[in-house]
Amino acid sequence: MAAGEEEGSAAEQEPEQEPAAEEPRSFKDLGVTDVLCEACDQLGWKVPTKIQIEAIPVALQGRDIIGLAETGSGKTGAFALPILQALLEVPQRLFALVLTPTRELAFQISEQFEALGSSIGVQSTVIVGGIDTMSQSLALAKKPHVIIATPGRLVDHLENTKGFNLRALKFLVMDEADRILNMDFETEVDKILKVIPRDRKTFLFSATMTKKVQKLQRAALKNPVKCAVSSKYQTVEKLQQYYIFIPSKFKDSYLVYILNELAGNSFMIFCSTCNNTQRTALLLRNLGFTAIPLHGQMSQNKRLGSLNKFKAKARSILLATDVASRGLDIPHVDVVINFDIPTHSKDYIHRVGRTARAGRSGKSITFVTQYDVELFQRIEHLIGKKLPAFPMQEEEVMMLAERVAEAQRFARMELREQGEKKRSRNDDDDTEEAIGVRNKVAGGKKKKRKA
Repeated sequence: MAAGEEEGSAAEQEPEQEPAAEEPRSFKDLGVTDVLCEACDQLGWKVPTKIQIEAIPVALQGRDIIGLAETGSGKTGAFALPILQALLEVPQRLFALVLTPTRELAFQISEQFEALGSSIGVQSTVIVGGIDTMSQSLALAKKPHVIIATPGRLVDHLENTKGFNLRALKFLVMDEADRILNMDFETEVDKILKVIPRDRKTFLFSATMTKKVQKLQRAALKNPVKCAVSSKYQTVEKLQQYYIFIPSKFKDSYLVYILNELAGNSFMIFCSTCNNTQRTALLLRNLGFTAIPLHGQMSQNKRLGSLNKFKAKARSILLATDVASRGLDIPHVDVVINFDIPTHSKDYIHRVGRTARAGRSGKSITFVTQYDVELFQRIEHLIGKKLPAFPMQEEEVMMLAERVAEAQRFARMELREQGEKKRSRNDDDDTEEAIGVRNKVAGGKKKKRKA
């Protein structure tokens, strides 16, 4: 069913659309208080984005908001500024809750709250899986102003952490609501909605309006104002999009060829599975590229470490699963490569949205094998344009085949070794320090046996 039809089915519930006002030129024009305008200035936010222009004045009037905006449109500022301004007027602990689908996005939103609220002493806490619950319980006991959480772990604390409740909550934000619901967090979201006050402000942000999001809107929002920045799926104008049609067995060789051709750029390469992400990262390292993986089977410390190395430009290639396709603001991605074509066309929009952000230009290249033709046609249909082929020299690609085959062999061996190591360690703590400690312990045991 097309998105348009989905929206039509809830016409009677359709939130009112704000009339397009004359575009304000600054955050002050939107009604943002001076101290927060200064914080925006320090962050380098000179002019508000479209979604901020639409949402902030309405939020400051105390209305519920449903925001439809694509990735990279400045959504975090659109909900963080009104919340901080309300907090200045009525200071209170456990004031706002932001629900997000992924851990990385939670940390990123927290960084923006801290940066915007540093001059007014705002404290925020991130509550996500993969991190020790005890230290999180202690952080919650200090009653921060803002909690940024993934639904599963938050429900865990609501049910098991003594003395923690959200009965005084004034603001609820659901960021990337379509993704929260697609990841089947519906039961968790229902549980959270049952234990927070009905008398609150709710902001629901989503890139797409799905049936599930409409249902949630009806359950959670009171007479909301709709702020839609882009109603149709689109990619940024300054993004140059290409595809290459290749036999699937030479995928790795083509990848190496493109990395050489476009050397000097920073790359984000999307793979469909954690295993393929890891394998491709090892393959590229064997060929001398500075590549790091980011996927759901890594521990939280490792994931943040990978992201920070890439952000700091210590590594030029980040290989990721769709864990990283939404909401992660990595400012300097020059080229996005869809090594494995996304099975959901909408994920294509989010993946390529990692480049050409904030007015810069960027490239995206999608690998299309003989098995991917139908998926690729769906993507072209969704974005409403035919993509050009990326210019290539086939004979140069074939010259790389031998070196790539050798690197593939090494990568397979390393993957096997990593798998065996993991099986021999029966827990999921794979930080380097833990491995070092284990090796020492193992060494000590061996010495005792010899003695």
